[in-house]
Amino acid sequence: MKKVTNKRTKSVNNKPNCLKRTKSQQKVNFTTIIDEFGKKFRTSVREARTLKKNS
Repeated sequence: MKKVTNKRTKSVNNKPNCLKRTKSQQKVNFTTIIDEFGKKFRTSVREARTLKKNS
């Protein structure tokens, strides 16, 4: 399976009501798509929508 996107997880802060900030990670929303030749690609959902629109 080939990876198409260059997106990575983001490092962000959690900020609850007590204002004590802790680190957390926002992960990329990945999906698997199959092209017209039957090959599987792993890409983000946003890029999958763009590929579908342009094809």
